[in-house]
Amino acid sequence: MNYQPVKPKKIGLIQLNDIDLREIVPFIDWTFFFMAWRLPGKFQGIETACDCASCKVGWLQAFPIEERPKAEEALKLFKDAQEMLRLFHDEKIIAINASFGIFEGYASDDDILIVYQDQTIKLPMLRQQHASADGFCYSLSDFLASENDYVGAFATTVTGIEHFAETYEKDDDMFHSILAKTLSDRLAEAAAEWLHYKVRKEYWGYAPDENLSIKEMLKTQYKGIRPAVGYPSLPDQSIIFELDPLLKFSEIGITLTENGAMFPNASVCGLYFAHPKSKYFMIGKIDENQLKDYADRCGKSPETLRKWMAANL
Repeated sequence: MNYQPVKPKKIGLIQLNDIDLREIVPFIDWTFFFMAWRLPGKFQGIETACDCASCKVGWLQAFPIEERPKAEEALKLFKDAQEMLRLFHDEKIIAINASFGIFEGYASDDDILIVYQDQTIKLPMLRQQHASADGFCYSLSDFLASENDYVGAFATTVTGIEHFAETYEKDDDMFHSILAKTLSDRLAEAAAEWLHYKVRKEYWGYAPDENLSIKEMLKTQYKGIRPAVGYPSLPDQSIIFELDPLLKFSEIGITLTENGAMFPNASVCGLYFAHPKSKYFMIGKIDENQLKDYADRCGKSPETLRKWMAANL
C-alpha cells in the first residue's frame, strides 16, 4: 500500500499524569457500560433525562412499553454512575494516566519494526488466512511503508480504583464496588479515545482539520486506527511485553502479570497507524504453518505461543 507518510509534529515518548477527568468523561461509550451490566441496547438521550419526574416520564415514553422496564433500570444505573463520577472528581479518588509516542517505524514483510533511541523493537504481526469482504487478507504491517514511516504506541490507565472499591466490599456493598470498577474500565477506554483524538489533531497531526463529534469518533469515523493488544487484529497478548520497555508502564502506574495482564485492570494498550486505508479487522483462525512462522519470527516455540493464541487456533 503506497502512500506519503505524514511526519509527526512530535517524535518520541510522552507521558501525561493525572489527566483532568472532566476532559475524559465526554468520551465514555455508555453502550459498553450498559452491556457490562447486562443491559444491552441503545438508550438515546439518556443524559437529557434529568431528575424531575416529567423529564423521566417523557424519556421513557420514547420506548415501546415492553422495553420501558429495562430503560428505567438503565436510567437509574446512569444516575448512579453520574454520582460516582462526581465523587471521583470531587474527592480525587482516581488518577488517569497515559504513556504514548510516535516513533520511526517500517514494515518488513509481516513484521513491524519500531526505531527509538538506538534500539529497534520488532513486533511480529499475524495475517488473516481468510479474506475480508474486500478480498484482502490483512496484517497490521500492511499499514506501514517499508521505509521512512512512523508508528505509534499507547497505554492508558486508571489508578486508585482498587483501594476505593475495597472500601465498599468491606461493607458488603458489592453494587458500588462493581459500579466503581466498571466505570474505571470505561474511563480507561475513554482516555484511549481522547488520547487518539489528541494524537490525530496535535501530537502526530496527520488529521489537523478533523471535525468529528464524539459520537462520530465512537463509530470510528476518523482517519487511522488504534488497535489494542488482545483485540481481534492484535490478538497475541504477549506483545505487551515488547511494548513495556518502550512505553515505560511502571512510570504511569501499570504493572504486568506473568500472563501479560495489566494491573490496574482498567488499562488499555495498543498501536497507532495513520495510513489512510488502515482499518480494523479480525485475524481469526490460523493454521499450524502460520503458527510456526509466527513463532520463528517471535523467537519462541510454537508450544509457548499456543497458550497466548488459543482462541485463534
